Amino acid sequence: MVAYHLAEAGVSTAVLDRRDVGLGSTSASTALVLYEVDVLLSDLIKIRGEGAAVRSYEACLEAISKVERIVKQVGDCGFARKKSLYVAPSEKKAAVLREEYEVRRRHGFQLEYLDRPQIEESFSFRRPGALLSYDAAEVDPLLLTHRLLDYQLRRGAVQVRDRTAATRIARVDGGVVIKTDRGFDVTARKVVFATGYETMRYLREKVVRLKSTYAIATQPTPPFGGWGHDRCLIWEAATPYLYLRTTSDGRIMVGGEDEDFVNPTSRDRIIHSKARALLSKVRRMFPEAQLEVEYAWAGTFGETEDSLPYVGEVKGFPNAYFALCYGANGTNFAVIAAEIIRDLYLNKSNPDAEVFGFDRRIESARRGGR
Repeated sequence: MVAYHLAEAGVSTAVLDRRDVGLGSTSASTALVLYEVDVLLSDLIKIRGEGAAVRSYEACLEAISKVERIVKQVGDCGFARKKSLYVAPSEKKAAVLREEYEVRRRHGFQLEYLDRPQIEESFSFRRPGALLSYDAAEVDPLLLTHRLLDYQLRRGAVQVRDRTAATRIARVDGGVVIKTDRGFDVTARKVVFATGYETMRYLREKVVRLKSTYAIATQPTPPFGGWGHDRCLIWEAATPYLYLRTTSDGRIMVGGEDEDFVNPTSRDRIIHSKARALLSKVRRMFPEAQLEVEYAWAGTFGETEDSLPYVGEVKGFPNAYFALCYGANGTNFAVIAAEIIRDLYLNKSNPDAEVFGFDRRIESARRGGR
């Protein structure tokens, strides 16, 4: 997304990826494109203040429409507008969501609060309360990545080298030189780190907590009832949380069951037990559905103090930008990061740079997220 925006602005851009393009965290994403972040707006206001918190939600909301416009330009990648349902597992959580509803409405967000009878009218599961948001989407993240790069490749606006590792980054007058394991160097005015949790070896300050997360995709399922509002996205205000959506070929994709450890061996050893747990939860929600798991996987997930990305420049690291889109809204955050980095490079003002920058002030510990 950063490469696409830079190329659109006329900036000569090269992309290096030590894997095949898109086969890192991108291909592991379940790609629920929500404007909500992992912290409720009412809690984010306490953490960041009203102005920054509301703007964070607004920027994520605007990003959905921006993705839609980009998709119309670069080609189909499974993008579809959806509603989203944020369900409360208990009466206590339902009261929290009711308060959240009032806060969001006060700040101009369009949504409904559904009580137990309204939920049971449209769904086969019972919950005491839920927020129904009108603005959400789903997308194939791997295909979107390739569409973005293919579009600019056809225009001659970017170069892409995958299976190419950057072995050393040296600062020189006016820019950087990137050494690669392929025996060639890349000379540039600026380098952008869009490398997720692997970026932390370059930064002194710890800005993220890593967790392991799990996901499944079922076989294509015959039609079944009990999933209202046009198969809306569903996520639950529970610990561990649960989120799910359907796909264009009739599957159900489910994620959650997070763990605090990040050791790949330990993480992957329990993929099958986590898959069974996720499948069991979905079967209880939709007893009519004939569900069988076809794919199961795990990945590393990053959380920040306020559940927002870190984007921009870092003191002591000249000629570099960072696009660290940690959190549950990677697609939205990528759009926000791309616009900020493009504007920084072009010396243009971007008010969101301060909201998502490394120097932002966080008032208190993270609380209340999914």
